[in-house]
Amino acid sequence: MDLTARLLRAAAARPRLLVLTTPGGTPVRLAVEREARLRDWPVAATPADAGLLVLAGPGHPGTAPAVERLWRDMPGPRARLHARHPDEVAAALDAARARLGAPDLQRADAAARPAAPPPDELPMAEQGPDRDGLWLDRLHVPLGPFLPDWPAGLVLRLVLQGDVVQQAALAGPAPVPGPAAGAGGRFWAEPWLRAAAGEPVTTGEAARRRAAAQLDSLARLLALAGRPGQATRARRLRDALLAHAPEPAVRPAVAALHRAVCRSRTLRRLTRGLGVLSTAEAEAAGVSGPAARADGDVFDRCREWLECVARDVRRLDATGPLDPADPVGREGPRGRTTGPLPPSVALAGLLPRLLTGTELAGARLIVASLDPDPDELAAAGAELAHD
Repeated sequence: MDLTARLLRAAAARPRLLVLTTPGGTPVRLAVEREARLRDWPVAATPADAGLLVLAGPGHPGTAPAVERLWRDMPGPRARLHARHPDEVAAALDAARARLGAPDLQRADAAARPAAPPPDELPMAEQGPDRDGLWLDRLHVPLGPFLPDWPAGLVLRLVLQGDVVQQAALAGPAPVPGPAAGAGGRFWAEPWLRAAAGEPVTTGEAARRRAAAQLDSLARLLALAGRPGQATRARRLRDALLAHAPEPAVRPAVAALHRAVCRSRTLRRLTRGLGVLSTAEAEAAGVSGPAARADGDVFDRCREWLECVARDVRRLDATGPLDPADPVGREGPRGRTTGPLPPSVALAGLLPRLLTGTELAGARLIVASLDPDPDELAAAGAELAHD
């Protein structure tokens, strides 16, 4: 065996994954994350660290240019896969790992790559007044659609002076036509959408899905805040709930995570004063659910998620039908489900105001603490376009 083959086999033994999720691809992304954890395959933070590019969810032309840019930025050896359904994930990962370790395929990929990547359209600096009236360089920077621990598909366009956000505007995600815009494309809100369509849904089923969704959001926030161990605990609890684990199996772990996060002085200091949103301001903007009840900053919203999860875990065995008059029946993970538009639309609408004046690292924490569901945003765009 030559040296190249040995190195490729080593790279394929424990590949690093760059996971890109398309609108409507949440269940596929969850399956990829679960499978990667079971195999002990790490998730890469940047294309430069990745060996496998994983596209999770239905094909979507609006994300294709960003996917190709990230693929171009990945060094060899490399392989890519596209899983459109959760059942495809395990086999697709095995096939991609085999391609990663195949010398002939890697040589062909290296030969086909251009000698130098085509230049990007780099953002240009310009001068403008900052919030103190000084004239400083301003840089126009897009955030998204694919970033680690970011609502997949969401695009924000920022104007930065130094590392401070001077302006922010929501630019995506694009509407999703067809079946992905329906209940099947809005994974976290699915029980409420099914109940609204007249299907039988129990309160316990809805509580389980809502708790899992809020643990998923919490995991992203904790990862961004430099708490990877707690983020992993949140994801394991999320997966246990989605796998129908009984209340006694998850309740102690939820309580332990609640204590660990809420007693963290480091997390409290890191997030103090970030993205302050009062209940009155939230309700005036059409926001409901945890973000409105938290009545405070990023840390307060984090704590409210944990308290919601603790309440929902006690409801896992409830067999009564989902009732819109009941709090579980009218409120999905992001807020009330009975309005003309999904609750994530109002959450996303808050971002420009809350991000303006914050440092870039703080802006990412604010986005994570609101965590608008891109599947809801894309579906809402499709509904408005249809109307």
